Amino acid sequence: MFGFSRRAVLAGGIGMGGAIAASASAAPVEPNWTSLSQTWETPKWFRDAKFGIWAHWGPQCQPEAGDWYGRLMYLPGTGAYKHHLANYGHPADTGFMEIINRWKAEAWDPAALLRRYKQVGAKYFMAMAGHHDNFDLFDSSHHAWNSTRIGPKRDIVGGWEKATRAEGLPFGVSNHISHSWHWYQTAYGYDPEGPRAGERYDAFKLRKEDGKGKWWEGLDPQELYTGPSYVAPDGITSNESMDAWHQVHDGRWLEHAAAKNPAFIRSWLLRQNELVDKYKPDMVYLDDTRIPFGTVGLEAIAHYYNRAIEWHGSPNVVLTSKLLTDYMQGGLMNDVERGFSPVMREQPWQTCTCIGDWHYNRGRYDHKYYVPAQKVVQRLCDIVSKNGNLLLSVPVRGNGTIDSEEEKILDGIAAWLRVNGDAAIFGSRPWRTFGEGPTDLPGGKMEEDKASDFTEQDVRFTTNDGSLYAIMLLWPESTARIASLGLRALGGARIAKAELVGGGKLSWKQEDDALVISFPKPKAGQMVPVVKLQGQGLVSAA
Repeated sequence: MFGFSRRAVLAGGIGMGGAIAASASAAPVEPNWTSLSQTWETPKWFRDAKFGIWAHWGPQCQPEAGDWYGRLMYLPGTGAYKHHLANYGHPADTGFMEIINRWKAEAWDPAALLRRYKQVGAKYFMAMAGHHDNFDLFDSSHHAWNSTRIGPKRDIVGGWEKATRAEGLPFGVSNHISHSWHWYQTAYGYDPEGPRAGERYDAFKLRKEDGKGKWWEGLDPQELYTGPSYVAPDGITSNESMDAWHQVHDGRWLEHAAAKNPAFIRSWLLRQNELVDKYKPDMVYLDDTRIPFGTVGLEAIAHYYNRAIEWHGSPNVVLTSKLLTDYMQGGLMNDVERGFSPVMREQPWQTCTCIGDWHYNRGRYDHKYYVPAQKVVQRLCDIVSKNGNLLLSVPVRGNGTIDSEEEKILDGIAAWLRVNGDAAIFGSRPWRTFGEGPTDLPGGKMEEDKASDFTEQDVRFTTNDGSLYAIMLLWPESTARIASLGLRALGGARIAKAELVGGGKLSWKQEDDALVISFPKPKAGQMVPVVKLQGQGLVSAA
């Protein structure tokens, strides 16, 4: 991993300057893994929460054409490129900066959305503060391309933060900006074929002086697009070859930065630290593998924890990143993006996933292919049984609203959590085993599409307030047999009472090799039944 020395970061050429340098040695948390792991531990509020909702919302939602619009609109042959030609014009004439300006968020009501999310059952809320499009969604002192000056002309993070605090929920922010410098390099390219072949896109041409008399007067497009690091050479003559060139050079997931662009690293650290200082988030999500920019990332994490100590007396906050080693998980939280865990994890962890595309895609609504409520509930139960939390993104339209299909999914999740959440989910802890059943789950990041559907034989366990909960991931049509709860498996411990959470007639018998349960037929809308089990030694056997 590419990194800068701590001395260089604090000297001012890359980092924050002398003020931080003077105070760093006295700070409780130092920017190294040993200090992080000795100071931080998972807060109880996070372990109890289990379920959060995320607004992964920014100007890339304005076209309502799905993920990574700001990159893919510059790749001929992609759906985003075709959408852009049809709706906005050629990217040599109308670049992504114009989409940012058209994003007005005119119907956004954060207070109403937070009331809704709390009613669904969310115990924390996450707001996106900046994506790979390098546009700050907050009142940024260090980056002119921000939502208070352009587009909505509102402090988006500030609006989310105020609404979240009003509902009494922990507030989080996600920062995806560290990848902008390579992600945006397609904007410096050109069409390799067709009537405008060879004509460079807007990022290649535009400079600050070109804005005179225009809406972006005084702004430098190069500051938004990050400057040329990997500019596709002249002479590429097919869309396939152009795509292949970008995949090799700027399409990889890079955690270092271009050596000739230290200003971007310095900007990232300034913006990240200001985000923490200004909004005092309870949680920070870094969209990175391990940490960005080597020791610069460590500086940012230490800064956050030290500020949290000032606010709370201890670093009672959560910072997540991805693909962390076991040692790293002593100092921050592991996040598994769009993935499962096949095993129970010793350290608390989080899965982030979405009921649709990360950025709003109108096709999901038109063709009715969002992830349904039952799959979300199944996912939640599986994760919680394995010592994790679920952070669920509900895509927000460009105008700041959610659509009617998403509302139906939220209604289904809310109905299930009203009955089962306080018993089997919120405040719960794992049992001695996460569960049983035939369904094998992939264990990697971005592998949720490889998972099979859960069956009637798939069971997950949680414990709460001295009771054991058996969660059937699919409502059994016939008698269910749970081998983990047989007399032999429990070492002779006997189940004294079994009841269906929420009520309903239940017949059961504990045999040597299994607990045998007959369930009533589900009523309309019922799914994923939960059985509360009591008996001496059930929970203490964990």
